[in-house]
Amino acid sequence: MKALVIVDAQIDFMPGGALAVPQGDRIVAVINTLQPRFDLVVATQDWHPPSHKSFASNHQGKSPFDIIDLNGLPQVLWPDHCVQASAGAQLHPGLDTAAVEAIFRKGMDPEIDSYGGFFDNGHRKRTGLAGYLREKGATDLYFCGLAAEICVYYTLNDALRLGFAATLIEDATRPLNEQDFAETKKTMLRDGARILTAHDIR
Repeated sequence: MKALVIVDAQIDFMPGGALAVPQGDRIVAVINTLQPRFDLVVATQDWHPPSHKSFASNHQGKSPFDIIDLNGLPQVLWPDHCVQASAGAQLHPGLDTAAVEAIFRKGMDPEIDSYGGFFDNGHRKRTGLAGYLREKGATDLYFCGLAAEICVYYTLNDALRLGFAATLIEDATRPLNEQDFAETKKTMLRDGARILTAHDIR
């Protein structure tokens, strides 16, 4: 079974948001056209408490994009974003969610960040996404959303490690940093992922 995983298509990652991905809003229409081609559609949602320690504002003297050690893991400090129940944490209003069967929230533990939709960054806790997909019979996962080289990449990479087939839909995602994304794509291909466009999906 083919499943579409929409990663963090939230207002704070769109132009004008707290952690805006350039042209991030352009993926919304593409994702909407893709959804009817899949047997199952799920989504992830960053859902941080205000006290989250990945926020630069929670570290005196630190600025966004500084890197610290957070409980034994390297942590980029971000602007406050996707704070629980805030407007910026909501999915983009143009995203058609009628076919989205489940939404998996992540990043709720203030002590550890969670880029991927399956685990936190230390692989200490599971979100339940893998079990849900397996229970539904999904084996072939297709990924879209934001940001391409961060949350989308980590979600896809964990899918491969968990034994799923994984495909990135490149025109249904956008990176925060184009150069980093170019390197990330090489890693995805090396690890066994496919990279396609929406036109390739039937």
